[in-house]
Amino acid sequence: MNGPALLFCPGDRGDRYEKALAAADSVILDLEDAVAPDDKPAAREQVAASALDPARVIVRVNPATTAEHPLDLETLARTEYRTVMLAKTESTTDLDALHAGGYRVLALCETATGVERAGEIAAHPAVIGLMWGAEDLIASMGGRSSRYDDGRYRDVARYARSRVLIAAKAAGKLAIDAVHVDIADTSGLQDEVSDAAASGFDATACIHPSQAAVIRDGFAATPEEAAWAERVLAEAAVQPGVFRFEGKMVDEPVLRQARAILGR
Repeated sequence: MNGPALLFCPGDRGDRYEKALAAADSVILDLEDAVAPDDKPAAREQVAASALDPARVIVRVNPATTAEHPLDLETLARTEYRTVMLAKTESTTDLDALHAGGYRVLALCETATGVERAGEIAAHPAVIGLMWGAEDLIASMGGRSSRYDDGRYRDVARYARSRVLIAAKAAGKLAIDAVHVDIADTSGLQDEVSDAAASGFDATACIHPSQAAVIRDGFAATPEEAAWAERVLAEAAVQPGVFRFEGKMVDEPVLRQARAILGR
């Protein structure tokens, strides 16, 4: 990944690949849910024929237990793309073939089983990061909606989000926040991205080019945050141990947060 904004692009829309990559930091060429079953063969051919920067391309492949999965891997073998997102990852066994093929995997924990096993999945050597997904999670449990009418996540979705984040970070891997499906709700996206950045996520996925700029802005430190971080780190250079700064106690965890704001 080259930045915090990851944009999904349907695999059968090769005409959109370049535009998607131009709008975001990385593009996720989707061979799974964004493509109708009858269109998957054509989508694979379009992915195979593309020539995007491999360092900025992620290919979402179908779940390991489906008949489409080996066909997706045959397609990837014809390309230079080596970073994949595995849909509906539910066990370490799902990852073994990708590991053997030398792929870097972003494991998508979007079912009850996948979330429950997030720690095991994160520890697999092929995995470079975890992402979670609200809608498939709720569907896997026979639920009706991941959000309340006002747009807030239900507690079960918030639990899954937290669990996947902590599992990823405990394993020293990347953590990617889920998409905000209401494209017109820029304010809601801003709130979620701000919380994702503050909580420790490394990136947020999105489904429309207009969302990428919002995500970049949300992950960037504000001038006020950067100025505070500079001040507190400067004070720490002359104040050993715990000290009081601008009315608050500062210790090493706070200093680590300041360094994170400045990317140090």
